[in-house]
Amino acid sequence: MPSSTVVIGVDSSTQSTKAAFVDAATGRLLAVGRAPHRVTGEAGARESDPEEWWRALGEAVAAGLRESGAAASAVTGIAVAGQQHGLVVLDDAGRPLRPALLWNDTRSAPQATALTAALGGPAAWTARTGSVPVASMTAAKWQWLREHEPYAAESAAAVRLPHDFLTERLAGVAATDPGDASGTCWYSTATGAYDPGLLGLAGLDENLLPPVVPTGATRVGSLTRGAAALLGLPAGIAVAAGTGDNMAAAVGLGLGGAGLLDHPVLSLGTSGTVFAATRTRPASPALAGFAATDGTYLPLACTLNCTLAVDKVAALLGLDRDDAAPGGEAVLLPYLDGERTPDLPAASGLLTGLRHDTTPQQLLGAAYEGAAVTVLRALDEVLRACGLDPADPDVASRPLRLVGGGARGRTWVETVRRLSGRPLLIPETGELVALGAAALAAGAVSGRDAVAVASEWGAGGGTEVPPLERDLATWHRVTSVLAGLVDG
Repeated sequence: MPSSTVVIGVDSSTQSTKAAFVDAATGRLLAVGRAPHRVTGEAGARESDPEEWWRALGEAVAAGLRESGAAASAVTGIAVAGQQHGLVVLDDAGRPLRPALLWNDTRSAPQATALTAALGGPAAWTARTGSVPVASMTAAKWQWLREHEPYAAESAAAVRLPHDFLTERLAGVAATDPGDASGTCWYSTATGAYDPGLLGLAGLDENLLPPVVPTGATRVGSLTRGAAALLGLPAGIAVAAGTGDNMAAAVGLGLGGAGLLDHPVLSLGTSGTVFAATRTRPASPALAGFAATDGTYLPLACTLNCTLAVDKVAALLGLDRDDAAPGGEAVLLPYLDGERTPDLPAASGLLTGLRHDTTPQQLLGAAYEGAAVTVLRALDEVLRACGLDPADPDVASRPLRLVGGGARGRTWVETVRRLSGRPLLIPETGELVALGAAALAAGAVSGRDAVAVASEWGAGGGTEVPPLERDLATWHRVTSVLAGLVDG
C-alpha cells in the first residue's frame, strides 16, 4: 500500500469513539477501530470525563491499525468529528476542571429560557446566531455552570467543545471550525465570527475560546510527538480542524457547496436529526440554523429520543426491537429524556389510546411512530429554511437520505417510509461521520475541498427504496396528541 494513501477520520460520539482508516485516493474503508466511553448522571444530568475520550481515541486508533493491517507510516492525516454542544472547561495545563456537560444534559433549560429573554426573544437570537438557545446549547450550559459551580467557571483557562478538546490534544493548537462553533450560540452565522455582544451576555472572554478557522478541512497543525507516541502514529502528520458530528455526516454524504445542496437527511441514532446543506442562511426559531463546515449552511432539527428510547420500550415489553406492529389507536411519545424538538425539557413518556385489544407489538410500534413523527415534523421546516416549498412535487420527490443506526433496522425503515411518503436512499456505509472526518483529513493533507473529496469517494450512494402511500391517519393521530402536549 503506498504510504500516502491512508487518512483517519475520528467519530467521537456520546457513547463511543470510532477511528475509520480510509484509503485517501479511493475512499475505501480499510478498518474501523472502536472504543467505548461512559456517560454518567441522572435527573437530567449527562456528563463524561474528557480524558476518557482521549484514552478511547488512542484505543480506537490502535484497534484500527491492527484491523487494517496498514503500516503506521502510511497515515498522513487525521481529523476529529465530535458530538456537538458539549461544554469542556480546562485549567491552564489543558486538564479538565470537571466532567464535560453533554448535549443531552437538560439541567440548563432554565438558563436557556433566561438567555432567550435577555436578548429580546427568539427572533433576536436567530437574526444573529441562526439558533435559539435550548438546554443542549453550549451557551446555556455555560450559564448553568456560572450559576451552580461558579468556581469552575471562574477558574477556566479555556472553554472547548468536545471535538476542539481532542483536536488540541492532537496538534497542541487551539482551533475550531464554523460548523461546530455555530452550535455554541456564541458564534454569529450572520458575521462569521464570535459575537461580542453574546460573549458579553455570557461574561465570557473570547480569548478562552478557540479561534475559528475557515473550514474543518483546514490544516491547523501537525501531530505532536506526545500524541504520536500515544497513538502509535508518525509525528508531524496533518491535523485538520475537524467539526461537529452532523456537519461531518453532511461531508461524508457529499452535501455542500461542491456537492449536493437542499437534499434532506434523516439520521436515526440516540437522537433523531433532520438536516440539509444549503446556500440560504437559515433563521427559523424552530430550527438550529447551523453553519456547515465548508462555508454553506446546515439548518437542522434534533430530537433527544430516538433509537435508544424505542429500544428501552422494547426492553420494558420484553420484545425484540423488530417485533412491532403499527400502533393502531395507541399513541406513545417516548420522551424518556425530556425533549428538544419540540422544546419540552421536562417532558416524560406519554401513552394514550390504550384498548383491551392493544397488543405489546402495537405499543412498540406506537413508540416507533411517536419517535418518527417527532423528527419528521421538522422536515418541512428544514426545507422551508432552504428556501424550498415542501409541497413542490420536485422537492417532495427528492430522496430522503436515511442514515444512522436506525437506517439498518427494518422497522425503522418501514416506519419512516409509511409516515413520510417519500422515497428513501440508504447509504451503503454506516460510518458517515467518521468518513466525513476522513475527508476533512484528506483535505488537510491535499488542500482540496473535503466535500469534493467525499463526492469523488461516492460514499453518499446506496440503496434506493421507493415510497409508500403516506399513512395520514397515524400521522394526524400522533400530531394531535403532540400538539396537545405542546399547547398544554
